[in-house]
Amino acid sequence: MLTHKELKTRALKRVDVKAEYDRLDEEFSLLDEFLQARAAAGITQAELAERIGTTQSAIARLESGRGSHSPSLSTLQKYARALGCRLELKLIKTEGKSHPALSRSR
Repeated sequence: MLTHKELKTRALKRVDVKAEYDRLDEEFSLLDEFLQARAAAGITQAELAERIGTTQSAIARLESGRGSHSPSLSTLQKYARALGCRLELKLIKTEGKSHPALSRSR
């Protein structure tokens, strides 16, 4: 039986799997930041939910990234403020990647 690490290594050799893994990396990194901030604040999902006026299950969905919709910017700001943080959103140019519509002359 393969270990998780062996299975991941094998799967990431497939181009399609690697592309999807890379596509999700930003989302997982962001979710990890939220989890680390809540852990550093030492509060539970239920305590956080109470602070921002929602349910523990809504916090669990947000932190898992498995909800049926993406949280609003307002929700993410409430989450951050409830942990004593500030939400910072940046657009960072990726090398060699541009949208085809951006390269057309107007």
